[in-house]
Amino acid sequence: MSKTVKLRKGLDIRLVGEADKVTADLAMPKTVSIKPTDFHGLVPKMAVKPGDKVQAGSVIFFDKYNDAVKYVSPVSGEIAEIVRGEKRRILEVRINADANTEYVQGSPVAPASADAESVKQTMLSAGLWPFITQRPLGVVANPEAAPKAIFISGFDSAPLAPDYDFILHGQDEAFQAGVDALAKLTTGKVYLGLNAKVKADAALENAKNVVVNRFEGKHPAGNVGTQIHHIDPINKGEFVFTVNVQDVVIIGKYFLTGKFDATKLVAYTGSEATNRKYYKTVIGANVADLVKNNVAGDNVRVVSGNALTGTSIGAEGCLSYYDNQITILPEGDQYKFFLTKGWLGPGFDKFSASKLFPTWLNSSKKYTLDTNLNGEERGFVVTGEMERVFPFDILPMQLIKACITDDIDGMENLGIYEVVPEDFALCEYVCTSKVEIQEKVRQGLDLIQKECM
Repeated sequence: MSKTVKLRKGLDIRLVGEADKVTADLAMPKTVSIKPTDFHGLVPKMAVKPGDKVQAGSVIFFDKYNDAVKYVSPVSGEIAEIVRGEKRRILEVRINADANTEYVQGSPVAPASADAESVKQTMLSAGLWPFITQRPLGVVANPEAAPKAIFISGFDSAPLAPDYDFILHGQDEAFQAGVDALAKLTTGKVYLGLNAKVKADAALENAKNVVVNRFEGKHPAGNVGTQIHHIDPINKGEFVFTVNVQDVVIIGKYFLTGKFDATKLVAYTGSEATNRKYYKTVIGANVADLVKNNVAGDNVRVVSGNALTGTSIGAEGCLSYYDNQITILPEGDQYKFFLTKGWLGPGFDKFSASKLFPTWLNSSKKYTLDTNLNGEERGFVVTGEMERVFPFDILPMQLIKACITDDIDGMENLGIYEVVPEDFALCEYVCTSKVEIQEKVRQGLDLIQKECM
C-alpha cells in the first residue's frame, strides 16, 4: 500500500552550480575505464588482455569468487591497458573506444511473460547484474540471495543532484521493461520512491508493477536507504536489492533490444563548472574533454558523484560506474585569514548547519563552498549534531563508535544491517570531529561480512 512519509530530520546544503535543463551530446570519449574499485569487495578475474578487441557487452572480467557475475565493456574498441596497484591489484581496465559502437547482439526478451530464472540468467550473461546492489553490506547483489523487496529511488536530494524527471523523459518503455525484469527477481514488492512535493515524469508516475511511496523532507529523503528504513526495514538474515533509475533504463533497453547500451545522461555541476548541462555519454567515460574548457579556474577538484559521497578523479579521470553526476568544486588548500575568512570572520558568505552564522536568516541563498575541512581530526565526542540530520531510528554516534572499536555485537544491536556509508554522509559533514565517518562505517560492514555473513 502506498504511503507518504514526512521526514523531520535532514539538511539541504545549498550549493551554487546546478545543471541547466539542457541536453548536450558529447563525442565518444577516446578512453573508457572500468574500475573494479567501484565494486566494493570485488576480486576481478580478467577475461581479456591488452590488445584484445571488444564490443559493447563483451565480458571484461568476472568475480573470482562468483564467476556468474560478469562485468562487460560499455563500448567497442581495444583493450589499451590493465592498470595495477600494490600487490598487482587491478585498479582499472582502460579501453580505447571506437567512434561508432558495435554491440554484442543478444536476444530481446519480454520480461513480463518470462519466468524468474530466465530473467536472472539473461541479466547475468549480459553483464546487467552489477547494476543491482544489495543491503546489507552495500555491494553487488549475490545472485543466490532471495530479496524480500527491491527499492528504486525516483529522485535524488543530494547537493546539485541530477533531476531524474528530466533524465527519464521519453524513456517510459525502457523504464517499464526494466521494472518488469526486476520484479521477477523477488517474491516481494518493487518499491518506487518519489518526491512528494513535485509531480514526477510520466515514466515514473505511470509505472506499473511497483508500489509508489512519496517522501517529503530535506536530504537524505532521496537516498534509497532512507526509503528502505521507513517502508520495509531490514533485519538480520534479510536482503533487499536496490537499483538506480538510470540503470533500470539500461536493463530495460537490453530486454527490448538485446544490446548492452551503456549511454546515460550525466549532470555537469558545481560552482567552478561552466557550460553546466546534462551531457550524453557512457559509463566509465574519460572526462578530460568535458572538463578541459569547462572550468572557471585551475585550482579545482573534479568529483565523480556529488559533493558528499563522490570520488575525486582529477581532470583526466573517468566517470565511476554508478555515478550520474560530475561536480567541480574549488580546492580548499589556501590559507584563510582568521579575522576575515577564518574562524573569527563574520561568516556572511558561509553556510552552516547550525545558526552559528547570520546566513541562516536567508533560507534561499546558495553558497560557493570549497573542500577545506576547516580543522584537523579531533576527539570524537557527543555533540548531538548527527542526530539532527540522521532520519533513521538508529543512534548514529553509538553505531559509529561500535564500528571504530570493532564491536560486532554493538553494531548488530544498533542497526548495521540497515545502513551503508552514504547514509552517514551528512553526519560526516556536520560532525566537528573531522573523522572520516563513511570510511569507518565501511570498515564495520567489512567486519560484519567477514564474521557474520
